[in-house]
Amino acid sequence: MASLLDTIARPSAVVLQLSVLLGVIFVLLKAAQFCHKRKKLIKAMEAFPGPPKHWLYGHNHLIKADKILNQLVSWGEEYPYAFPRWFGPVLPSLIIHHPEYAKTIIAQTDSKPDVPYKLLVPWIGKGLLVLSGTKWFQHRKLLTPAFHYDVLKSYVALMSDSVKVMLDKWEKKITERKSVELFQDVSLMTLDSIMKCAFSYESNCQMQSNSDYYIRAVYDMSYLVGDRIRNLSYMDVFYDLTGKGREFQDACKVAHTHTDRVIEERKTLLSNEKELEKILKKRHLDFLDILLCSKDANGVGLSDEDLRAEVDTFMFEGHDTTASGISWLFYCLSLYPDYQQRCREEIQSILGDRDTIEWEDLGKMIYTTMCIKESMRLFPPVPAVSRYLSKPVTFFDGRSLPAGCQVALNIFAIHRNRDVWKDPEIYDPMRFSPENSAQRHSYAFLPFSAGSRNCIGQQFAMNEMKVALALTLLRFELCPDPAKPPTLTQQLVLRSSNGIHLHLKKI
Repeated sequence: MASLLDTIARPSAVVLQLSVLLGVIFVLLKAAQFCHKRKKLIKAMEAFPGPPKHWLYGHNHLIKADKILNQLVSWGEEYPYAFPRWFGPVLPSLIIHHPEYAKTIIAQTDSKPDVPYKLLVPWIGKGLLVLSGTKWFQHRKLLTPAFHYDVLKSYVALMSDSVKVMLDKWEKKITERKSVELFQDVSLMTLDSIMKCAFSYESNCQMQSNSDYYIRAVYDMSYLVGDRIRNLSYMDVFYDLTGKGREFQDACKVAHTHTDRVIEERKTLLSNEKELEKILKKRHLDFLDILLCSKDANGVGLSDEDLRAEVDTFMFEGHDTTASGISWLFYCLSLYPDYQQRCREEIQSILGDRDTIEWEDLGKMIYTTMCIKESMRLFPPVPAVSRYLSKPVTFFDGRSLPAGCQVALNIFAIHRNRDVWKDPEIYDPMRFSPENSAQRHSYAFLPFSAGSRNCIGQQFAMNEMKVALALTLLRFELCPDPAKPPTLTQQLVLRSSNGIHLHLKKI
């Protein structure tokens, strides 16, 4: 009996050999699959010459994080229209840097690729930024009323209040006779603004000493996502075990705690029947009210997962991208005092003796809008967007890509393409005069992307940039700090790795 039990307990040599053989077959099949996929992708990209690549690292070893933007622009000048960038042995992306190629891709309704968008899911969930297909269309249709003309009108006063808090802080800081780092303060201001406008939430985040925890978490997560892409750390199961993976998870918890508090407070308010009745009587609901009150044909509202995903998405996108746009706008005008003064004079002529902004004022800021657009040309808040081709595409020059390929619209490079923009490195607001704009390719300027998947909040962002610039120029003269020039870096939004430092002179 003991001998029989020992035989059963110990696997035979045949079983061990069979296990080893199956393991070897599995590895060989994976290797064959790898080679087939790589061969297929190489063939798909062979019509598009590009910089030489390493068989394993692709182009990653050639690109440093703080030089990637200019490196891709440089390669774009060498390889017309588009070129492949390999992130590793089997992950190429066709980098598009010409508006005619961009037009072809934007006309499609393709989904977002796994890299980088899948990497964002633990943070912002599957909201409008990540979704595709029918569910994306349903959410887009649901949320569009939150950016209705009449809703945006009521936000101007709230934006103004948030900007004035920031400017009051700056008045105290400039007594130190030091330059002010803008990005942190502008980020808190835009966070305060989006929370008031879209979530009806009074955060007082600009005045609380520890209120930048959410801003820091967003910065950390943005950096870590970019780091994962550069270092080919795509598999969650391995990444989550690393120090950076744990750091990312901790930052996600901080962000989720923040958004959960906003949601729960609004839910509590809506549970009061009188408050609910009052809110539903409003002509237009705000963003969070729409999410909480919406029902499908069967009377079922959004799931908690979908609700949290949209709030996380818009809490991030509604403040971080606009903060980038405003900060780089201030930097551009600090370099060109004549343009800055012309903006100031236009604003003064519109407002007269007022120090408040009204909805009707925004449409009159013609030259100011030109300056905003030119700053977004040079420094687009979102430098690139990606698509995963669900069907083959053929470009205007006859070259094509099969379904299953990934493409990236390099907005930063399109905005600096010498075929479209004369002297693209020079800041010149007159590029956006009506006559010059009319002559330009319709896909040459894409700060909010374009097509069906364009930025749903672009009018909100433009309004906030106008309000912020107008009120700031009434109080301060913006001057650069030559000792601390900004260093461009591409994370999820366009930042400066050492901040954006300006001297502010009280007017």
